[in-house]
Amino acid sequence: MRYGLTLTCGIKALRIEQGMKVVDLGCGDGYFTAAIARQVGAGRVIGLDLDPVMLEQAQAACEGMSNCSWLLGDAMALSRLLDASVDYVLIANTFHGVPDKTALAREVAKALKPNGRFAIVNWHPLPREQTTVLGQPRGPKTAMRMSVEQTRTVVEPAGFRLETLVELPPYHYGAVFIRAI
Repeated sequence: MRYGLTLTCGIKALRIEQGMKVVDLGCGDGYFTAAIARQVGAGRVIGLDLDPVMLEQAQAACEGMSNCSWLLGDAMALSRLLDASVDYVLIANTFHGVPDKTALAREVAKALKPNGRFAIVNWHPLPREQTTVLGQPRGPKTAMRMSVEQTRTVVEPAGFRLETLVELPPYHYGAVFIRAI
């Protein structure tokens, strides 16, 4: 339960607020989706994933929550998959593996309302063997991990500026960008 409480605090620290319409991009098993759904209350969270099996797991994680909806599709088509602009897009623990990160950020910008936020939760660029959970190394390969500056370098050219940086102990940070154009 303690980790769940930490996740809830992290979602708040990332400036996800009551009433927002949020996309959990690459929602995976729904771990973040469920926390976002609790935070936005009467708002809405849309879980999007390319993998139908993961989308089913996310739906199960959010069972009983009436403010969740689901999209099966490619993040690079986000703006075309949504029926309206959103307040916020979160991508957690997967941005490091996106082949064209700036192109994805441009696609996110198209999906956001003016002054919308794009948050990226990344692993700190520590050696993988130092990021252990239950005694086992976790996270992406060391070479794939991105510093805050590396993240800024690929996101800001897409029309964003860094609004805030949030520490998400023990191994992550959240870079919250605001749509500048």
